[in-house]
Parts: sequence; C-alpha cells; structure tokens
Amino acid sequence: MNSSRGSFASQLGVVLASAGSAVGLGNIWRFPMEVGRGGGAAFILIYLGFIFLMAMPVMLSEFVIGRAAHSNAIGAFQKLSPGKPWIAAGIMGVLGGFLVLSFYSVVAGWTLHYTVASALGQLQGQGPVVDGQSTMDFGQAFNSFVSNPWQPLIYVALFMLLTHLVVARGIQHGIERYSKLMMPMLLVIIAFQVCFSLTMPGAAEGIRFLLQPDLNKVTSEVVLGAMGQAFFSLSVGIGCLITYSSYFSKETRLVKSAMNVCIIDTLVAVLSGFIIFPTVFSVGIAPDAGSGLVFITLPNVFLLAFSKMPVVGYLFSLLFYLLLLLAALTSSISMHEICTAFISEHFSASRRKAAAIVTLVCLVLGCFCSLSFGPWRDVTFCGRGFFDLFDFTVTKFLMPLGGFMMTLFVGWYLDRRLVESELTNAGSISVRMMRPLLFLVRWVAPVGILVIFINELFPLFMKS
Repeated sequence: MNSSRGSFASQLGVVLASAGSAVGLGNIWRFPMEVGRGGGAAFILIYLGFIFLMAMPVMLSEFVIGRAAHSNAIGAFQKLSPGKPWIAAGIMGVLGGFLVLSFYSVVAGWTLHYTVASALGQLQGQGPVVDGQSTMDFGQAFNSFVSNPWQPLIYVALFMLLTHLVVARGIQHGIERYSKLMMPMLLVIIAFQVCFSLTMPGAAEGIRFLLQPDLNKVTSEVVLGAMGQAFFSLSVGIGCLITYSSYFSKETRLVKSAMNVCIIDTLVAVLSGFIIFPTVFSVGIAPDAGSGLVFITLPNVFLLAFSKMPVVGYLFSLLFYLLLLLAALTSSISMHEICTAFISEHFSASRRKAAAIVTLVCLVLGCFCSLSFGPWRDVTFCGRGFFDLFDFTVTKFLMPLGGFMMTLFVGWYLDRRLVESELTNAGSISVRMMRPLLFLVRWVAPVGILVIFINELFPLFMKS
C-alpha cells in the first residue's frame, strides 16, 4: 500500500465516512416521497429487503475492489484487470462523480439558501396577514429563487467551497475528521426532529401510515421503485466506495462495515419518515406531496408551527434545513473525492491542486445546471436541460451499469481466493454465510440491477 495516499485512522472513521457517503438528500427528501406514493409501511418492508439482498452486495463488491487495489476508481480496475474492458466501470464512476457533484450542488445550494433564510427568520411571518396569521406563497418564492440568474449561483459556489475545504485537507484531517463531526450532528438533529414531530396534534395518523402496510398500493412499479431507491440510497455503483475503501486498513472488517453503513443509512431514511409524515398529517397535507415537499410544502408547516409556538417553530425549520445541508455535504464530499483521487494519482498532482481542479470544473458545470432553471431553460439537449440531462445520464445509465459491472467483476472475474481473503482479512476473521454472500454478489445483485435498468429504459424506447 502506498502510505502517501493516506488512510482512515479508525474503524469509526471508516463507518461514519462511508455512511456519510450513503446518507444524502435522497434519504431525507426522496425516500419519504417514495414511501408516500408506495403505501407507507408496505414500501418500507420491500425497501429493507432490497437493501440487504441487493444494495449491500454491490457495496461489498466496491469494498473488495477498492481495498484490494488501494487505488482510485479507474486505477483499481487497471491494477486488478490490466488491459481488460472492466476499466469502463471505473471511467463511468469518475465521469458520474463529476456529473453528480455538478447537479447535486445546485439542490444543495437551494438547501443552503433555505438554511440561511430559516436562520434569519425569513420563512416565518414575512407574508401578508390572513385571518390573523401571517402567510407566504412558498411555491412562488421557490420558483422565483431558482429562476433568478445570479442568486442560486452564489449558493452553488458557497456549497462547492465548503466541499472543497474538507476534501483538500486529506483523508484523516479532512474527510474522516469532518465525518466524525457531521454524522453525529446529523443523528442528534434527527432525534430532536422526531421527538418534536411525534408531539404534534394528529401525529398518530402519520405514524399509522408508516407502520400499517397498505397492500392495495403495492404494484410492480412500487416494487421496482423500492429496488431502485435501495440501490441509489447507498450511493453504490458509481465508485465512491471503491475510492473510500482504498483508504481502508487491512484490519477493517468489510462485511461488518457494510452492515453498519446499511443500518445507519436505513435508520436515517426511516426516521426521516417519522419527521415528515406526522408533521404533514398534522396539518392535513397529502403524504404523496411530491418533489415540492421540502421547499414548498414543509415551509408552510413550519410557518403554521411558528404562528403557534414561535421558538419551537423557528428551531424546527432551522434544524430541518441544517439536517438537509449536512446530508448533502457528506455525500458531496464522497463524490468530490472520486474525482480528486483520480486526478491526483493519474496525473501525479498534489491533493490540493487536484481538489481545486475538481471544484472549478464542477462549479462551472453546476452553474450550467442552475441556469437551466432560469435564463437557460430553453437550452436543451435531447429535450433536456443541463440539470435533467446530468441527472438522467447518471441515474439511468452510469450508476446501474457501473453497479452491474462491479458485481460481475467481483463475482465472476476476480480470483475467488482474493475475494475471500478480502472478506476474511486474509483468514484472520471468520465470516459466516460466506457462500450466501457470494451468491448474492454473483446472482441476486446483478439480476436485480438488470431488472431496474431494463425497467427504466423500456418506457424510453416505447416513447421513441
């Protein structure tokens, strides 16, 4: 192992950094939205099954590749399969890292804006008074903000700067140190938010929705949606966990680490449901409010809470957007690191220089994505603006194809003895259920990913 690359100093750092990579806006924003559409607890049960049957095997595959090679996402495949086409999975990962960070920084910038607005009290009591209560048109306010040609760009730049400052400091002093700070903060905020939500009037209906399965809503589309959410929730298939695991020590227990990451990621997603659904049910909002839930629907809830309990309403809104911001930052750091590690190692550049290049490139692309909601909304490629095009390319192609190739690579190409050696730390620990784990990697995960991929592409071919 090249010690100059850096490494995680502790098992806690491994778990928190990897969990931070997995925990993102999708856990707190997209997961509750999917649960609302998929019948509450019924969707959650299906989702949990796919997390451990399909997503975790892909994560283990990335762990095996990264630690065995001790290299970036592209370099790992060059070392383990020199001259073979498997390197395409690494190339897709690095490309995906650039694209994800570019459009992800736009939504994260919105989150940063709402965090600042909450801190300044701009989400409470700024609208006209109706029936003795202050009101705001949050839909109009949100649309006005995202279509502004300059204001969102400022927040994109600020968010990219926050991400850059962490990555540029290296593994132990940057990623690990701040993961140990941000992940506990995130979990504490979630605990506070859950406690507050459960005390709201009408919260019982939201809890019932989460815990009582509605099997009438379970369709093939819901099942496939749960499978896709499990896969994308853990950020697998794009190479960030290959990059992170390349900094693992030989003492790191891969199976145990993967299990811990899956548990933390699932816990955050499920608890976010206990934050949002009791809250929206308490004010009579439909649980399938859609993508406007975070920036349009919930601010109305916070405004109502503020009118009745000013201090609590203020804290609830501020902590909620701070929670979103922390989740966005932990994920963006991992995406940045995919690209930074590749540039640093492939071009023999210093970490600071490599990080600066990635930040600059993604900032420019992020500005393109942000402007696609405003002045450049009519600039399209294949009928999609920059934001939608980047999102579509990554989620529909790069991630599923990358994950598919990684499971085939570990399950069928790599020497079985190498895989077992990585999973058992060269035989120093006993891994129960080794055969079932390898069966999941070889058969269940790739078949599941292939089903998702075909399901996503079929409607596109039908439209064309």
